[in-house]
Amino acid sequence: QVQLVESGGGLVQAGGSLRLSCVASGSIFVIYDMDWYRQAPGKQRELVAAIRSGGLTNYADSVKGRFTISRDNARNTVYLQMNSLKPEDTAVYYCNANIQPVLGGPSWYWGQGTQVTVSS
Repeated sequence: QVQLVESGGGLVQAGGSLRLSCVASGSIFVIYDMDWYRQAPGKQRELVAAIRSGGLTNYADSVKGRFTISRDNARNTVYLQMNSLKPEDTAVYYCNANIQPVLGGPSWYWGQGTQVTVSS
C-alpha cells in the first residue's frame, strides 16, 4: 500500500515563503513523476509544478520565478519552495505522484492536502 503525506502548510503574510514537503511511503518499487496541485475555494484543482524522474520540471505561468519544485529520490520526497507568496496563492496544496508499487503496475496517488493561506 502506498501513501503520500504532505506537510509544511500554514499562514504567511504576502511576500513571505513556505516550503512544502511530500513523503511517499509503503511498498514502493519506483516513483516516476511527482507533482504539486492546488485548489482554491470555488475553483478547479490546477497543476502548480511537476518534476520528472530525471529532474525535468515545469511550472504554471502564475508561479514561474517564485516557486521551485525539487525531489530527493533517496527519501521518496518532493518539495515545493514557495517564495514571494501572494494572497491568490491561498489554496489547499496536494501532492500527486505516479508510483509503481512492488506488486502491480504504476498508478497515480494523491496526498490528503495541506492548507496554505497568504494574508494581505
